[in-house]
Amino acid sequence: MTYFAWPEGHRYGATVSFDFDAESVWIGEDPRNAERPGVLSQGAYGPRRGVPELLRTLERHDIRATFYICGTDAERHPRSVRSIVEAGHEIAHHGYTHTNPTELSSAEQRVEIERGLAVLREFGEVTGYRSPSWELTAVTRELLREHGFTYASNRLDDIFPYLDADGMAELPVSWILDDAPHFWFANDTWNKTIRSTREVLDVWLPEIDGIAARGAHVMLTMHPMLIGRPSRLDMLDTVLAHLRDTGAWFGTSQQVAELVRSGALTEDEPELTEGARVR
Repeated sequence: MTYFAWPEGHRYGATVSFDFDAESVWIGEDPRNAERPGVLSQGAYGPRRGVPELLRTLERHDIRATFYICGTDAERHPRSVRSIVEAGHEIAHHGYTHTNPTELSSAEQRVEIERGLAVLREFGEVTGYRSPSWELTAVTRELLREHGFTYASNRLDDIFPYLDADGMAELPVSWILDDAPHFWFANDTWNKTIRSTREVLDVWLPEIDGIAARGAHVMLTMHPMLIGRPSRLDMLDTVLAHLRDTGAWFGTSQQVAELVRSGALTEDEPELTEGARVR
């Protein structure tokens, strides 16, 4: 069943997104990591090796992606961010530091939004926001409206993009189609194993097929320091080919948000999607 009519007759939509998350994610996890070069080198793999590899992969598949970037990581790795923009991909806001907004005061949240925005706008247009933790506060929402953001990608409540009560497009995410729950390994705990790409494909491909059957939207969320490893790049090749072979329309987060905000995503069965598109 197709609930949405996607552009050009495609049966469902897909966005390939990356949370840049270089050193900032490790410092956000534990400020003491700022003095631990071994820990930080895990994040540095993203801009140093992961991003160039991913840009080549995306070029092979002729896909434009969205990179959600922390301001401090953009300051550390401007050449990497420029390479993303020059390759035609979208950049979006991912905080200034990789800090959960719920742990910040209202004034600190303003600094996070405004400093991150100032840094990223030196590289190009920024219209979207994804929280470092997929968590928001009322202050966060107000700051996004104040600074002209047109979409956010933080909630896990749907497989269809929709307009929220404030008229901002929401592009839902999910842990299932995020690489971190499967591949993240921190050296401060030995209780979390590293999963094989075969196991992750066994999770991702059926989920994609289920979303496709409903005419909904696949939001892949990945991290260059994780998905940018050789075996996982091969896995990503498989996933991107599967998306195209099964009829996905590819759009950046901004492009999907524009479709939602303009009403261009028409409903084939409105009684099934009324609650999914407008809240």
